[in-house]
Amino acid sequence: TALVSGGCGLLGTAFCRALATYGASVAIIDLARAEPVRAASELSEVSGVNTFGVACDVSLPEDVVSAVRQVEEELGAVDVLVNNAAAKPADMGEWVRPAEDFSLSVWREIMSVNMDGLFALSRTVGNSMIKGERSGSIIHISSVYGTIAPNPDIYKDSSYGLGGSINTPPVYSASKAGVVGLSRYLAAYWGRHGIRVNTISPGGVADGQNATFQERYGERVPLGRMAEVGDLCGALIFLASGASSYVTGQNLLVDGGLSIW
Repeated sequence: TALVSGGCGLLGTAFCRALATYGASVAIIDLARAEPVRAASELSEVSGVNTFGVACDVSLPEDVVSAVRQVEEELGAVDVLVNNAAAKPADMGEWVRPAEDFSLSVWREIMSVNMDGLFALSRTVGNSMIKGERSGSIIHISSVYGTIAPNPDIYKDSSYGLGGSINTPPVYSASKAGVVGLSRYLAAYWGRHGIRVNTISPGGVADGQNATFQERYGERVPLGRMAEVGDLCGALIFLASGASSYVTGQNLLVDGGLSIW
């Protein structure tokens, strides 16, 4: 049984499909009330595996505890947790503010999901694994920008196809760096229980950015392009499966080589 947070988003949808393809029962949690239920039903029809969807605001500890309990009642104990949920502010104008003007209230809003929510889910599922004397795999989704800094030059004249400037704000890098640090901490403390904790740090994923951004980004990547969502699924299945039985505390950068330059 694999539980994927943010399971209705761009990466989450691909992760759920990949896990189902390899035979996992899949639990989808997401913020939108009806979406995870619909997504789970559609995934079950396509893949034939058992699925379950439930709405959950991971920034609320009581929501997390309730969601995990419902998943365990429907699909059984969680073997794989994919902490993929991440936040953006309601007002995207706040997202593109420079560091010197970035709002602390928005900072706290993003951290409440990217760090607090991730820890709440890890704590709840990890506690269940320990009490049940079960091994398991916890996979945190970070970003290459949790390891290296974004290059400001690529953002000039860059935008999304539907409008809006592109930017990587300070809270994004800080939260994603925190994800890597927390993964290593939990790997050290939970290893004796047979619980492996690892991180996947994707490079930039193509998702409607204009040609200017994609070209500039690709010029800085040894493989010459942005990632596609499918590029990340192999790493996910590796860390979720017994193929990585002796791998823990690692940060796997799936970035086309961006971080080596």
